[in-house]
Amino acid sequence: MLKLNFKNREEYTFYLHLYLKQGEKEKFRHDFLALHPTAQSEILFEYNEPKRKQAYQYLSSKELAEIFQELESSQQKQMVSELSEENALEVFDGLAADDITDFFSEIPEHIATYYLNQMEQEDANNIKHLLSYDERTAGSIMTTEFITLQEEETVSQTLERISREGKEAETIYYLYIVNKNNELLGVVSLREVITSAPDLKVAEIMKEQFVSVHPFADQEEVSQIIQEYDFLAVPVVNDARQIMGIVTIDDILDIVEEETTEDIGEMSAVKGAIDLDVTAFHSAMKRLPWLILLMVLGMATAGLIGTFEETLAQLAVLAVFIPLIADMGGNTGTQSLAVVVRLLALGEIEKHTLPRLMKRELIAGLILGSVCGFLVMGIVQIFAFGDLTLALVVSLSLFGTIFISNLTGTLIPLLINRLKIDPTVASGPFITTINDITGLFIYFTLAGALLHTL
Repeated sequence: MLKLNFKNREEYTFYLHLYLKQGEKEKFRHDFLALHPTAQSEILFEYNEPKRKQAYQYLSSKELAEIFQELESSQQKQMVSELSEENALEVFDGLAADDITDFFSEIPEHIATYYLNQMEQEDANNIKHLLSYDERTAGSIMTTEFITLQEEETVSQTLERISREGKEAETIYYLYIVNKNNELLGVVSLREVITSAPDLKVAEIMKEQFVSVHPFADQEEVSQIIQEYDFLAVPVVNDARQIMGIVTIDDILDIVEEETTEDIGEMSAVKGAIDLDVTAFHSAMKRLPWLILLMVLGMATAGLIGTFEETLAQLAVLAVFIPLIADMGGNTGTQSLAVVVRLLALGEIEKHTLPRLMKRELIAGLILGSVCGFLVMGIVQIFAFGDLTLALVVSLSLFGTIFISNLTGTLIPLLINRLKIDPTVASGPFITTINDITGLFIYFTLAGALLHTL
């Protein structure tokens, strides 16, 4: 396989384009199919629509299905719109059930229903069942294409079954042993099957103690389980212990990316505006309400400064250090917010770990405030020509601001999480605004109290 690097990709893409232009189907297929499906999808969508349609004609439905899985949702919709109805159905036939379900959940319901009515009844019923689960649950992301075994089957029979059914399964690394009622009895890995004696029954080598999830479990919970146990897949089991499907690692990687993007959007108050396909107008509309709200909160900062106008008038040099106090409070709060939100996402904050977290952050706040306060004292003394009192005011204000900001960035997401609200709504801009007000209040209060000595 040709390695596409920066130096030769342009040339490689040029020749593929040339083969299309000259109608050299076999040369195009030879070089195009030598690439990984991810590279194929990238190159395919560098072409204009007529060239893409020509490429579709040169590729089989199975090959197009592999490319389809690598595409973004918007590109998948574009591909389906460019394919004939017959070819689109053939592509769907080559996809895993969970991939079809993901796509059908992204398109209008009447279009999805139309395609479902054209599909084989068994496949359509399976996808309808997956679509019936709420979004972001294990049931909505599981696949029903996996291999089950009966407990009396031998290792040699299992290998024969893998040979027959393996191509249709999402993964063959884990095999699931069930009884006649489809109740999950145990799990065996492909490694254990291959390295066991041919006449052994799978019941003798299966693991009876296994981890599973419920179809209605949140996808983040499934993600945490797969990450914690280093699984490649986890079975989805209903209340009757019947196996309904499996969630595989590739689906979890997509979820992790999706959840991370969502958290970043929440923490920076730009939720819904990160998607590149969103128009400038919609991006602005997603961000504008947050900015207006933050602007109103920011007026409180201006009002606070106005309250201490007399103090500022008597000692104008105080204004020089306002940005320092405000910025350090915001920076510290955002740091602690990021730490806590990440720990919550990983499920590491529980009743027994909460005191340890609070103790750590309190001590960390004291250390951060002390070091920064001590450093700024020396800097202010030099800047203010040895004015120790001014240096002391700035130093103590910075210490108090950093300590309280660190505490605020820790407590707010914990309190919001306790109220069963996504802690990422305690976004960076909110923490920054709150800490601006707190820091400036500390600064001007100390300055006012010590003004007669300045």
